[in-house]
This record gives sequence, C-alpha cells and structure tokens, in this order.
Amino acid sequence: MNRWNKWLAAIGLALLGTAGAWAQGYPNRPIRLIVPFPPGGGSDYMARVVQVQFAEQLKQPVVIDNRGGAGGTLGTDIAAKAAPDGYTLVVGSVATHAIAQALYPKLAYEPLKDFVPVAPIGSMPHILVVHPSLGVSSAKELIALAKAHPGEAAYASAGNGSLGHLTVELFKSMAGLDMRHIPYKGSGPALADLAGGQVKIMFDTLPTGLPLVKSGVLRGLAVSGSKRAGAAPDIPTLAEAGVPGFEVQGWYGIFAPVGTPPDIVRKLNAAMTAVTAIPEVRKQMQTGGSEPTSATPDAYAAYVRAEAGKWAKVVRDSGARVE
Repeated sequence: MNRWNKWLAAIGLALLGTAGAWAQGYPNRPIRLIVPFPPGGGSDYMARVVQVQFAEQLKQPVVIDNRGGAGGTLGTDIAAKAAPDGYTLVVGSVATHAIAQALYPKLAYEPLKDFVPVAPIGSMPHILVVHPSLGVSSAKELIALAKAHPGEAAYASAGNGSLGHLTVELFKSMAGLDMRHIPYKGSGPALADLAGGQVKIMFDTLPTGLPLVKSGVLRGLAVSGSKRAGAAPDIPTLAEAGVPGFEVQGWYGIFAPVGTPPDIVRKLNAAMTAVTAIPEVRKQMQTGGSEPTSATPDAYAAYVRAEAGKWAKVVRDSGARVE
C-alpha cells in the first residue's frame, strides 16, 4: 500500500470511528420530526399517534414541526437539506416519496437519493364511496355502469395528482374504464359535494369516508388495501370485488437525510418498531382506520423504490402534472 492509499485508509477509519461515537451517544438532545402537511391530515395523525411512545423509546423529546405546502414537498425539502445527524427527521408518505418526483417536474429534492428510509409507521387504505342516487351497490355494478356509459361517470378527488385522483386512474386502467375527473381543492369540499349528490364517485381515506358510510349518507363499495380493513370488516377489497391484483395504500414512515450514520438509522428503526408493537398504539391506529407496520431499513427502502416505480407509471399514463 503506497503512502496515498494509507492516508485515505486512515481518514476512512477515523470517519467510521467518529460515526460510531456519534451513534453511541445518540440521542442526547430533542429530535425534530417534520410533518410536511398542516395539522389534521394523515401524516399529522400518524406522527401524533406515535410521538409520545417514540420519545420514550429514545429517551429524548420528539418535537413535531408542521411545515405544510405544495403537497408536502416544501417541508420534505427542508428535511432533505437538514444535517444528517439523526436530529431532524420527516414523516414521509406515498405522496412525498413515491408520487412527488413523477408529479412535480421541478421538485427540489430527489426522494430516493436524498433520504434514507428509516422505518414505516403504518398504512391507511382508501375507500371507494358513491352517492346512493348513482344506483349501484357494489364495485362490480359500478364497473358495469361505467362501461355501459363511457366518459359519462364522473369522480371527485382532493386535487390533481392527489392519491385519491391517482387511485381512480389506476382503477380505470385495471378495470378498463373511461371516467371523467373533477378535481377539488381538498378532500373536504369534494366530500361535501359528494354527500350532496353533485358528484357521485370518489376514493377517500378511510377515516374521513367511513363515517359518511356508517351514517348512510354514502355507500362504501370497496377498500383499496390488500386485505379488509379492521375498521370496516364488512366492506370487501377492490381485488375481491372485481379488480384482481388491485392494491393501494396511503402509507407513512420515518425518513432521515441521506448520510445519516447507519447505527443511528438502526437505533431509530428499533425504536419505531417497538412503538408500533405497543397494544395501545396499535389499537389507536386501527380505530382510526389505519394499520401499524414494521420493517427493517433495507426492506423499507425496497418497498419505497417499488412504490415509486408503480406510481411513476400511473402518473405518466394519467398525464397528471403539477407545476
């Protein structure tokens, strides 16, 4: 080994030793958990369900910092540019880490390059709901109606490029349907018009759509997950109801800036895995319509990559774009 190579090797060993020392003392101060959406949404809900127990596992406060805007991309970009020391994390989601890069042509961060997937928190299926005046009681009846009247059936969403929009685009593609999109500025206005019968069809998150089904205002035809939801066991999956292989989950997890030492990533993963195994946490998630999940950092990274590929195709095929 020449002098240059010895020098490089010595630097590498020193850096490894420094990273190990950081991880041994980590964490020794509060951790900032960025939620890239306003309070009240799915990301915020997930963060607050695990916040207290996550802090207990890490023996340090976990401070939630809501930084909403631009479909979650503003707060996520703040996290991407933070120091990779484990003290700034972000609640990533299918929107920010699987859909955004295909949807926003000028996205300021690269989800698969600028972040390390740390640990999943949970997933939340969507529910296919219709207004009773549409006259259908099952997903098969809806598919038959849409095929009999191509281009006439209209569906609402929380906005162009939202998960609800792209879920219907995937549904259309897999079921061979031609349906019109009516984008709204948020789930609330869309649900209000759906409840009033101005629009007839929508995929919405389970926590907000299911209460309207239980009250009789809307009909729930199917859920989008791979299995029936614990909060709605009588409603079939869309795969059961006529679209084999269909699966969409609104998932949420912890991400760290790229360069975060692997030992710190493992500590954070172990802490979140312990949190999502706590019976009280699991019950709270399931009552709210979500399912706690866990995975190793490597397995979670593979899942996020697969989801990014899946949604890039849906965005491309749908023609959705947000400037």
